[in-house]
Amino acid sequence: MVSILAVESAAMCERFCSLPGLSTLTPEILERSHADAHWILNEEDGTCARCSLWWSHAPTVPGQKIGIIGHYAACDTEAAWQLLQFACNELARQGCTQAVGPMDGSTNQRYRLLSERGSEPLFFLEPNNPDTWPEHFTGSGFTSLASYYSALQEGIERTDPRTSALAEQFAREKIAIRAFDAAHFDEEVRRIHRVVLASFQNNTLASPIDEEDFLEQNRPLKPYVQPELVLLAEHADEPVGFVFALPDWLQAGRGEAIDTVIVKTLAIHPFYSRRGLATLLTGRLRKIGHDLGYTRAIHALMHERNISRHISETNRGRIIRRYTLYARKLEAQI
Repeated sequence: MVSILAVESAAMCERFCSLPGLSTLTPEILERSHADAHWILNEEDGTCARCSLWWSHAPTVPGQKIGIIGHYAACDTEAAWQLLQFACNELARQGCTQAVGPMDGSTNQRYRLLSERGSEPLFFLEPNNPDTWPEHFTGSGFTSLASYYSALQEGIERTDPRTSALAEQFAREKIAIRAFDAAHFDEEVRRIHRVVLASFQNNTLASPIDEEDFLEQNRPLKPYVQPELVLLAEHADEPVGFVFALPDWLQAGRGEAIDTVIVKTLAIHPFYSRRGLATLLTGRLRKIGHDLGYTRAIHALMHERNISRHISETNRGRIIRRYTLYARKLEAQI
């Protein structure tokens, strides 16, 4: 017998969090997520699927009322289809016209599925899910809303002939580029946060993230940051861009030498967008990475229309992985 149950007790919350999903969940994380509802699909032998729903504070899209499906996990396809159909009906009942998922409330949290694995091993901080999960969504009437890519650049010693002229140009504008100061981690992350708010405000389904939440997200990375690989561009001591890269620590876990840098985030203040500052930052990063002994770079989780994709292609980035965020039109419930 199958039942779909609302999570309304501490015991149910523990059951919800115990199912392996895209990210580790705890009751405290669930509380902070501000989801409108949490549901589990229960079979006779236990919980086999779960999701949370957001409709009160979902991202806004002109002409649509978005409902979000997140904290997603399912043990098998049949359970997934039943839960996703229920979730869509519930979002429609709340007046939503489009369901989007998987997304843990916003793009500031875990979202999208790894939809084309390729042959390269996983890299540090890369989202992962069973290969059957994309079919859970497509088989439930969802289609691709947005596509993302990771690309591998072999040989980061390659230099961009534009970087020298760009360096001179931005020096005349009194823009300085420096490395991350790990001794003042929180303050540096706060400075990065200001660029993130300005740079990502027009991204697909973007919503602003509070400074303290941003700090909370990034503090776990402190032991893994190599300061030389995080570069900040500043004008009059105000941050106007940054590139955040990390060593691929998963290589060490596989017993390999760490020869790969993961370019996690590249962001430029809109005032300086498309003027070459991103090219200059990534060019500096490649040189520093090469000087430190790295030979490869992974350009991680780029939106298909993001400027990062163009920079990656310019530097001969080869797509190694694809990810998808899904959406489904909802019919009004009578």
